[in-house]
Amino acid sequence: MFRVRFTARTARTARTSRTARTAAAAALALAALVGVTPASAASDTAAASPARDGGRHPRPASVSGSARIMYAYAPKDEIRFTVDARQVPYTHRFPGTRLEHGLPTDAEGTVRISHHSAEKGRTYTAEARVDCLATGGPVATLTAVVTRSDVLTVGERIGLSIYQGGADEDGDGTGDDGTGDDGNGRTGARLGFSWGIGNMALDAAGKPYQPVVGTCMAPAPFAPVLQGGYEVHHADIEVR
Repeated sequence: MFRVRFTARTARTARTSRTARTAAAAALALAALVGVTPASAASDTAAASPARDGGRHPRPASVSGSARIMYAYAPKDEIRFTVDARQVPYTHRFPGTRLEHGLPTDAEGTVRISHHSAEKGRTYTAEARVDCLATGGPVATLTAVVTRSDVLTVGERIGLSIYQGGADEDGDGTGDDGTGDDGNGRTGARLGFSWGIGNMALDAAGKPYQPVVGTCMAPAPFAPVLQGGYEVHHADIEVR
């Protein structure tokens, strides 16, 4: 898992300016998106929000669990992702900008990664602080900033996607794709991570590098879960 990531890291110097431009463009696009909601529409939506019905706040979106996945580039390795994330809307503020109140997808929590390399006989670990979470039914995407790691760069953002799976309809304890039962009668769970199969850009010389991961950005959940599972609780975006 980590090996493939490092082979994609080339032309570090050239990527610095490109990364800055990418981040700036993303920030401008996001600010524009947030700023297009008319005040009256936002007010009407807020008035009808369940969060303001009787003063009770609905349960926020969340995803939690731990699972071992099968990564096609390292099928013999034992790779496990443990996730505990929940939305805390409008808490990551940027004073003096159009995002001064934060975003509805602001989140908190922790991601832990353990990767035992069968080839090297060594276990690599990483831990990251969750900063964004979005859900849609049984699917969640989240990002987290690395706080400790043997191999990942501290301070960089990583993206994860999770599909919690569906009902084990034939009752055999396995999904049609060979994924295992998560213990709650679900099979077919999957997880994706930003450095596994994509997130590539080209520098001015045409050489590939990995750009900055934006908040809540992650590929589709491509890696099947072999053991364990995740619970995704969906909640609609809270508009203020």
